[in-house]
Amino acid sequence: MKSTSTDRQLTVVLAAFRADLRRFLHYSELAAEKAGLLPQQHQLLLQVAGAPADTLVTVAYIAERLQLQHNSAVELCKRCEAAGFLVRDKLKENRRYVILQLTPAGKKMLGRLSRDHARELRQWAPELIASLNKIAMFDGEFEGEVE
Repeated sequence: MKSTSTDRQLTVVLAAFRADLRRFLHYSELAAEKAGLLPQQHQLLLQVAGAPADTLVTVAYIAERLQLQHNSAVELCKRCEAAGFLVRDKLKENRRYVILQLTPAGKKMLGRLSRDHARELRQWAPELIASLNKIAMFDGEFEGEVE
């Protein structure tokens, strides 16, 4: 099947969006490393602090949010706990559940990184929004084959 100009247009738009998104993710990785964290440790702190108020923040919750295997999430939590950024406590009502909470040091670290990330996102927002708008406005059929 021959590629159409519509297929090409969508591919160009998706490639631009992925490049913009990757630029931000690269910035985020470097910022975490500069602060002394692994990028996944930063993501863990963000997910613990950013969970909805009615959510039990467990290792299973973190594994799902970060798309990790359960045992990988456990190890990540252990590293954050050893670094003093996280505490793990058993739920009083059901001791089978381990609840994750940030320590004051974890909150301070996350606050600094979040402010830096928000500043960076404000700069890149127009490009990211423009890319997303192009994707949202796309009304052609994509054949899935590009030359």
